[in-house]
Amino acid sequence: MSGSQQDALLRERVAVLRAPLGRSRRPGAGKGDLRVSGHEDHRQAQAGAWASVIVNLLLTAGKGAVGVFAGSRALVADAVHSAADLAGSIAVIVGLMVARKPPDADHPYGHGKAELISSGIVAGLLAAAGLEVAVGAVMSLFRPAEQPQVLAAWVAAAAVVVKEVMFQYNYRLGKRLHSQSLIASAMDHRSDVLSSLAALVGILLSRAGAEWQVHWLVRMDAVASLVVAVLIFKMGYEIAKDAVHVLMDRVVEGEQVKTYEDVILSVPGVAHIDELRVRDHGRYVVIDVKISVDARMSVAEGHGIAAEVKERLITRLPRVLDVLVHVNPCYPDEEEGRR
Repeated sequence: MSGSQQDALLRERVAVLRAPLGRSRRPGAGKGDLRVSGHEDHRQAQAGAWASVIVNLLLTAGKGAVGVFAGSRALVADAVHSAADLAGSIAVIVGLMVARKPPDADHPYGHGKAELISSGIVAGLLAAAGLEVAVGAVMSLFRPAEQPQVLAAWVAAAAVVVKEVMFQYNYRLGKRLHSQSLIASAMDHRSDVLSSLAALVGILLSRAGAEWQVHWLVRMDAVASLVVAVLIFKMGYEIAKDAVHVLMDRVVEGEQVKTYEDVILSVPGVAHIDELRVRDHGRYVVIDVKISVDARMSVAEGHGIAAEVKERLITRLPRVLDVLVHVNPCYPDEEEGRR
């Protein structure tokens, strides 16, 4: 390779490193294609969130009205849970809107963690709903028992089916889009499946107790509402724990890291990786990596290798938003010692 060709190659690599971040640097992909792809992902995420809003609105109204009419405290408790789900779904939509904003001077790594704030709101609403249901359940145990009507059982059974469908839809969509708020919303749907199932069992046992004249069974509707409260608390805790981990800059570990290592080591000139940190930001990751290159290289050559590492990570791994590469010198004697 001639001197002019080497200079041209180095200038190209430097330009790559200084280029603004974005998927437009993927070979063969234009900016228009990437904007369409990002818009489509956001559209699907918003569709999932809006579907949750509509379903939770209908279930809140339906279970609440039927629970009061049919005399089922368990179904009323389940309606409170759905109301918390409804508020959480709205919080998810707001979080998705904020998370979509591009990086700016104050937020150079983007606004992806806004989704985690939505997850925290969902967790808080679940905790409040669980407390309300638990207090009501305990108080009802000291009141005369009421036998719920059979209509309450049918509504609870329908809610189980609807919520399981919503769980599958939101969970798969959230995993595909790497959306923490959609996954949190999906787990919320799953908790609603369990709470509606507990309500259904409680209603059926209560009716059976009235039919068979077994007085303690008649109170199973109230006991079921207490079980629902525990399930709501548990799901809120799980969602909050996951959100806090990411907000605290949890790093990717285990087998997942090997994927990033393989890409880095595939770059010619990288002697070895000294340190690698992959920070999880929800829908994307930010990478800090220290690599060693031959100490006899010029600064420009080392810079070119760092540019190539950054370029390959961003273009080959869709979740990578930004990469900071630090170059260390590797001396021949040191490399021999490693071997």
